Amino acid sequence: MKIALGTAQFGLDYGIANNTGRVSNLSVKKILEIARSLGVDVLDTAAAYGCSEHVLGNNGVDAFKVITKLPPIANSNHDLASWVSRCVNQSLANLKSDSLYGLLLHRPLELKNSNGRALYHALVDLKKQGAVQKIGISVYGPEDLAQLSNFEFDVVQAPMNVLDQRIKDAGWLTRLKENGVEIHIRSAFLQGLLLMADEQRPEYFKPWLPLLSTYDAWVQEQRLTPLQACLGFLNGHTEIDKIVVGVNTSQQLQDIISASTTQVPPIPESIKATDLKLINPALWVL
Repeated sequence: MKIALGTAQFGLDYGIANNTGRVSNLSVKKILEIARSLGVDVLDTAAAYGCSEHVLGNNGVDAFKVITKLPPIANSNHDLASWVSRCVNQSLANLKSDSLYGLLLHRPLELKNSNGRALYHALVDLKKQGAVQKIGISVYGPEDLAQLSNFEFDVVQAPMNVLDQRIKDAGWLTRLKENGVEIHIRSAFLQGLLLMADEQRPEYFKPWLPLLSTYDAWVQEQRLTPLQACLGFLNGHTEIDKIVVGVNTSQQLQDIISASTTQVPPIPESIKATDLKLINPALWVL
């Protein structure tokens, strides 16, 4: 099963296509039950996702491999090993778990700071102690990986979708896979933008109307739903181990799993984008 369950919505009001706010505890319970029954085995969370870790812990995560991410390092923090250990212990307490499948840096370029090596060794030590099975980073683009090529990771999470193919085009999918790195892809739907009808998209995206219209037309020509196009495209890349998706309902999760194995023809070059103001949601002005 390539689908992994992202849980930002469990702790935050997250995503431009999210009209319902934070997922209720009752819905979380149902989503996790459906996830288990359909073979989803990885949950992706983070200290920065509001109360997501607490919500997961209260619902039970024993059937899942849980990946979480460290919060940003406070500037005044000098004893990094103790700080990392405290953060992980807090996450484990929140999750009511004894160990983590994965621990990622939410801000990987912290490894470029003067205390970067100390931070990395703190992660390695947690792995040696058995508190964490795999360590890694969550990156924003291929340039992050290029800057951190002198570190070894077990897991890399990166954005990729039909518009944003930078990680593939820069050769990183192949390179990471050759090095035995587990590749997790997020932003499959670009926070829901790629699933929205044109008239639903916010005014901010008007400058990219020609590109988005080309994408919409291609999806229609192939007789695909946007969900099938986005997931089938990623599923067709054998290098990708997991596609991290967030949902608000158990039905959405079922629809995603059904659509994920759709065969999708090659994406036209005309649909690719490199404009960060479009493909990096952190830069959106909504």
